Amino acid sequence: MAEHTQSKGIPAIVKIVGGLVIAVLGVVANNANLTVHQPITIEFGKTIGSIGVFIALFPVIESFFVKPLTAAIDERNTNLETTFSEVETLRNEMTTMKGDYEKRIASTEAEAREKINAQIKEAQSLRQSLMAEAAAKSDALVKQAQEEIASEKAKVLGELRTHVTDLSLTAAEKVVGANMDTAANRKLIADFIADLEVKA
Repeated sequence: MAEHTQSKGIPAIVKIVGGLVIAVLGVVANNANLTVHQPITIEFGKTIGSIGVFIALFPVIESFFVKPLTAAIDERNTNLETTFSEVETLRNEMTTMKGDYEKRIASTEAEAREKINAQIKEAQSLRQSLMAEAAAKSDALVKQAQEEIASEKAKVLGELRTHVTDLSLTAAEKVVGANMDTAANRKLIADFIADLEVKA
C-alpha cells in the first residue's frame, strides 16, 4: 500500500534534494538575519531550515519507520483476517459436524429402538410358541397317561375277572363236588361280572 502511494507521489530523491535545498536556503536566510519581532519572534532562516531538514529526512523516516510499520500493520491485518476466516470456517465445520453427529445419534437410537422392538416381538412370539408347544405336550402326556391308566385298568380288570371266575368255579366245585370248569360256566360268570360292572 505504501509503495503504491510512493509510486504516485514525488520520488524520494526529489524530496531529499528539495529538502536539502530548502535547508540551505534556511541557513542563508538565517545568516541574513531575517527576523520578525511581534509578540512571537519568528526567525525565518531557522524555520525554513527546519522545514528543509524535515523534508530531507522524511523519506528516510518513511523508509525506516513508516514503511516497516505499515507493512507490519498490513501483515497483522492480513493475519487477523485469515484467523477470522479460519475461525468462521471452523465454526461452519463444527456446525456441520454437530448436525451430522446429531443425525447419527438419532439414526443409532432409531436402529436400537427397532432392534429392541424386534427382539421383544421375537421373544413374545417364542413365548407363545413355547407355551403352545408346552400345552400340546401337556395334552399329549395327559392323553398318554389316560390311555396307560385305561390300559392298566383294563388289564387289572381282566386279571380280576379271571381270578374271580377261577375262585367262583373252585367254590362251586367244592359245593357241588363236580368239575365246574367248563366254557359255558366261564361265560356265565363273565356275563354276571359284566352286568355288575355296568350297574356300578
